[in-house]
Amino acid sequence: MELRHLRYFIAVAEQENVSRAALKLHVSQPGISRQIHDLEEEIGVQLFERSAKALKLTEAGRKFLDEARAVLQRVDDAVKNARAVANGVGGELHVGYAPSLTIQILPRALRAFQEKFPRTRVSLHDLSTEEMFSGLRSGKLHVVLTIRAPRRMLRGLSFRELARYPICAALAPKHPLAKSKTVSLEQLSGEPLIAYSREEYPESHELFAELFAGTRMPRIAEEHDGIISIIAAVESGRGFALVPECVQGMAGPRVKLVPLDPAPEPLTVGATWKEETTAVKEFVAAAAGN
Repeated sequence: MELRHLRYFIAVAEQENVSRAALKLHVSQPGISRQIHDLEEEIGVQLFERSAKALKLTEAGRKFLDEARAVLQRVDDAVKNARAVANGVGGELHVGYAPSLTIQILPRALRAFQEKFPRTRVSLHDLSTEEMFSGLRSGKLHVVLTIRAPRRMLRGLSFRELARYPICAALAPKHPLAKSKTVSLEQLSGEPLIAYSREEYPESHELFAELFAGTRMPRIAEEHDGIISIIAAVESGRGFALVPECVQGMAGPRVKLVPLDPAPEPLTVGATWKEETTAVKEFVAAAAGN
């Protein structure tokens, strides 16, 4: 039994006529009749009740029709999945991300990508910058969404800018500077700084050094491994943090974000990847709003 036997059988069953089935399949009528006869001979049951004008399925034929359709559907799905994997748009896409930087980007990217590639499962990984770049180089991650890394970390990788966010001072609502329209780095230099872990987020500490190059560096009072604990520390009044403006969507009224004056260069957030498969290319395009 071959797949063409099933296709011919289904066509005849749906058309209830060999001539119409042959016309639909663009094959000869005798050819279809012969294939149906061979099929019945092979499985040992009569599939059709034949009359001068039409063919009607027997009870066994109706059952066989359901099974034949299911077999062809599974074959069709197998072909589609194989082609999807070969084109890089099947299976899984592993995406690393920094929550504080991608709160606006990630939902948009997921929605657009899954609409276009519903068969691809996107696995999200909330990781530190060091973990994300390690995952890219080892092949465990396909693309990461985070701050633009220093040039040395991007060696051998591709980067596409997705957004730029102003840097703000995150302050407790009752902090004396929280009601200010802007705040300077000089005003913050005497305040305790709540920061990301130096080991996991070395680029954030490099940023501090650049920002406070012209004034006194604040004392780093605490180091945390995630934005949620940083927000909690700032809210409790244990210090201030320097965060991108988009963090307001996560923090809400728990902390007050005050713009810096003069405003430093905004933080550049983007996608970084090693191997540009179709899935990676399309996900990055979705993240960029293309």
